[in-house]
Amino acid sequence: MPGERREAMVTLLFRLASVVFALLLTALVLVLVQAPPLEAFRLILKGAFGSPKKVADIFVIWIPLLLTSAGLLLTFHAGLWNIGIEGQIVLGAVFATGVLRYLQDTTIAPTLALILAFVAAALGGMIWALLSGVLKVYGGVNEIFSGLGLDFVAVTLVLYLIFGPWKRPGVGSMSGTEPFPRELWLPTLEKMRLSPWALALALVAWIMVIVLLQRSYFGLRLRAVGRNPRAAYLMMGLSPARLTLLAFAICGVFAGLAGAIQVTAVYHRLIPAISSGYGWLGLLVGMLVNYSPIWIGPVAWFFAMLNLGSIQLPIVLKVDSTLAGVLQGTLVYSFLLGEGIRMKWQQRRREIGESE
Repeated sequence: MPGERREAMVTLLFRLASVVFALLLTALVLVLVQAPPLEAFRLILKGAFGSPKKVADIFVIWIPLLLTSAGLLLTFHAGLWNIGIEGQIVLGAVFATGVLRYLQDTTIAPTLALILAFVAAALGGMIWALLSGVLKVYGGVNEIFSGLGLDFVAVTLVLYLIFGPWKRPGVGSMSGTEPFPRELWLPTLEKMRLSPWALALALVAWIMVIVLLQRSYFGLRLRAVGRNPRAAYLMMGLSPARLTLLAFAICGVFAGLAGAIQVTAVYHRLIPAISSGYGWLGLLVGMLVNYSPIWIGPVAWFFAMLNLGSIQLPIVLKVDSTLAGVLQGTLVYSFLLGEGIRMKWQQRRREIGESE
């Protein structure tokens, strides 16, 4: 027990050191562009926590990011890089938009219309994810390449719909399709974009992934297939193809739901950048938490805070808001570097202990 406690403390110290190193690297970038680092960090905090509405907006970003990160952990555990997560968010948004456009002129109850839109979005995300899975399992195509290709197809499809069949009356516009009637908006807090229903959905998904990965035989089988598919088949009788497709399918469902939330609670229409890059950001979150489902919530919230707070930088310091992306990238890089050093250090300590 004391040895386990010592290892946990060492891991914590390395991770804290990674965060400090990332902040120092970001500060160095700020110095190079002649911006005061402390003022920049203060503005990020002010931009994120300056008012109750801004805090609510953190959760608006956090909800779809949590959904995508939770889904990605399932594919990560299966040894898969689901790069096509962006396209799966987009297809979820497209399917939700299609259902709402079809139902908005009918007498169907708005609540039922929204439920059907979310079901359709989950189906759209799942279908798009399974395309990558089928190409990998039966076509031998690496999921990274198929995912990137499907991402481009999804973006092209959205542009076609916005400027084609679903364009605004008389003209296509980059602002997106015609907004839905207000009764088809997901209910939100007064004067805010935060939907309690969307928040509840994201929390349920997070809990589900924690249970699946840490408290179920399904999670054990996913890890076994992810580490060594052939051994999992020969020694445990598992089907790597089936588990691969299942991991893709569940991840696609979560991504599709994130797309539905973007459409029904945030923008109330389909826009070209409907995914808001949450798929790419979810990949960073997954790497940063080292595939631990319990930590995806707080880490995704931290990333959401950075994204919102960085809006202040170009306004006040004339610094590009992509500084948040620099901090996120250096944080992941620092964490991976720190994990590598920690593992080598602990391995060295074990070897010394065994030799003695």
